[in-house]
Amino acid sequence: MLHVVTAVIEHPDGTIAQQSREFGGFKRDYHALTNWLLDLHVELVVMESTDIYCKSIYAHLERAGIQAWVVNAHFVKHVPGRKRDMNDSQWLAVLARFGLVRASFIPPQDLRELRLVFRYRRKLSAMRASEINRLHKILDDGGIKLRGVVSDINGLSARAMATGLIEGKSIPALLDMARGWLKVRREDLQAALDGDPSARHRFILEHIHWHIEILERSLAQIDAYILAAMAPYQWAHRLLQTIPGIDQIVSALILIEIGDDMTRFGNADRIAAWAALCPANNESVGKRKSGRIGKGGSVIRYIMCECANSAWKTKSSLASKYKSLMVRKTHKKGHHRLGSQDDTADLPPLDTQNCVSRLAD
Repeated sequence: MLHVVTAVIEHPDGTIAQQSREFGGFKRDYHALTNWLLDLHVELVVMESTDIYCKSIYAHLERAGIQAWVVNAHFVKHVPGRKRDMNDSQWLAVLARFGLVRASFIPPQDLRELRLVFRYRRKLSAMRASEINRLHKILDDGGIKLRGVVSDINGLSARAMATGLIEGKSIPALLDMARGWLKVRREDLQAALDGDPSARHRFILEHIHWHIEILERSLAQIDAYILAAMAPYQWAHRLLQTIPGIDQIVSALILIEIGDDMTRFGNADRIAAWAALCPANNESVGKRKSGRIGKGGSVIRYIMCECANSAWKTKSSLASKYKSLMVRKTHKKGHHRLGSQDDTADLPPLDTQNCVSRLAD
């Protein structure tokens, strides 16, 4: 790992001097870098966003009390310049001096660390979904067609039946495990459970079932940890839960991604653009071209899409708007359009475009 740093220093007589140095990627190198910048009385440090590689050096600069900006490399490349490590550092210093770049949103340290917890939670959730899909496949391979009868293979009835299959119980015993509306579908259940699972099928099912239980316990522990960490943000945490489709965990995840200070974004339009939840502006000669959304903040977009999927199932004005949009839109376009300004103009203040910006109210 190599960090090339250029310091642009303006002297009282108006002359400009540049100093460039190279630093490694270890802790001792970061200390040397911050000490060098402090000796030069540097007021602002600008660095290109390089995913995980810029996080450690940003944290060291923050602890040293040096103001640091992380800028989007996409916007830096829009300003013509030369491409080489040393030239890149000099060019960034010049752009920062003339105000031609702007800082990206970097959450405070507490939320940055909570992001690590959330990312791990998301990975465990994906692993759990993958294991449930594998359970589907193994059951089908053994001739057990449960998913054609039950709505959720991971529900109470289906899990009890899967456990019974692993233990080798008879079909009548499995039918007695049905709960709720499944009790009236005994004939369909009997046909679905009449398969030929072998000992090896049961062996794999046992391990999948065991792994799903471990993942669910881990997710429960992580959720409890995240909710406990929301103590400093209780007012915003409760406020977000007043929006249809947002529960305790989701409101915590939103706060982890964007924080509770909406002044950093300026207004609702900017945060919607940052999250890539609004159509792009692409108009020429009075004609609207493709308004495909950009990449933006992929994680917050993922969270808000999940919220939209939940909101249209509630009894709220958002659900009513979704149903009216579904007359001429597909499902994905319908719940995405819930957040567009034109289609929510007739809704009360509790609309999805402003769901996050309500923190500033």
